[in-house]
Amino acid sequence: MTASVGTPPTAPRTGATQAPPHAPAPPAPAVPAGRVVSAGRAVPAGRASAAAPTVWLVVAALAGLALALRVPVATTVLGLVLFGVLHNVLELRYVAGRFEQILAGPFLALLVALITGVAVCRLLPAGPATRSTEILLCYALLGFACVHTFWRRAPRHGSSLWLVGTGAALIGAAAVSLTFPSYHFVVLSHLHNVVPLFFLWEWSRTIARGRWAFRSVNLGWVLVVPALLLVGAFDPLLHATPASLMGFGGVEAFDPARLAAAYTPAAWTTTDMAVRFLAVFAFMQTMHYVVWIGVLPRFAPDATARFDARVPALRGGRAWLLGGGLAVALGVLFALDYAAGKSIYAAAASYHAYLEFPVLLALILGYSRPDPKGEPR
Repeated sequence: MTASVGTPPTAPRTGATQAPPHAPAPPAPAVPAGRVVSAGRAVPAGRASAAAPTVWLVVAALAGLALALRVPVATTVLGLVLFGVLHNVLELRYVAGRFEQILAGPFLALLVALITGVAVCRLLPAGPATRSTEILLCYALLGFACVHTFWRRAPRHGSSLWLVGTGAALIGAAAVSLTFPSYHFVVLSHLHNVVPLFFLWEWSRTIARGRWAFRSVNLGWVLVVPALLLVGAFDPLLHATPASLMGFGGVEAFDPARLAAAYTPAAWTTTDMAVRFLAVFAFMQTMHYVVWIGVLPRFAPDATARFDARVPALRGGRAWLLGGGLAVALGVLFALDYAAGKSIYAAAASYHAYLEFPVLLALILGYSRPDPKGEPR
């Protein structure tokens, strides 16, 4: 996504002193050397090479695939318990730091209000009413984000038609989700794990060398590995058995079929595809945590610096301490009552999960940050 760096001069009002006809228009501000335009701003070009983060992702993908194939149940359950809360905090830090021009002001306040409604739905007993309400809040958030992004983006021919078309698509998608709510939540679970691809792709604009190798590796673990798992290429190595985990969370044994039902389309829950979908989720969840806890905090320090300036109370290692402390507290609840712990985690995780989508829409649709006078550019 690219955004215009400068704003073209506006036409003078009637009666105002006009420049001579031959006077050239002032040039747009140049992007400083060593910086690129990303997320509507000029940002540092970052590391000279993508070698280190690429190696990190390759090693993580190999290890994550091995875990997903041999112990998919334990990888899914224990991964959530150990790293779920921490990745929430660090992802919010990255997104709020790198995209503070998007997540700000009344727009952010309305997003938080809508997501709080989602969190309340997840705390209430599950049922058709709460599921339908969460779906409606989800699409309301997406619709508002689309309107906000189109209003802020640089004027383009046909923008109104794009807005109408996007609105119609959202209404159609909402109707399908309300008709088939179980499919909606399965898709949402997997889509959340795919989201890092977009953030890594956007961040890779700051890489001077090895960008396409880095992007290719990310396409590999996000698209190729899950596809191979789903078509059965790894079935001879796939080993999904119930995991007792020593009575963890008051559960005698975590059954693969029951666990897989949350990540498998309803039509396939009684087939071999269920175990494959569970393996896909276990692998993608592991990579999701690697990105937010390992790769971006280490290789994108500019986002952390901007968050520290925005929220001084959590600067430095305090975000890690907050995430670690909350993880320990919720881990105790998980150990005592896994179902209750997962319910509370799902409610708290609503904020980081749903705040991703407005940012993604802004990146895809071409957000332009406002100038100091408040006008979009």
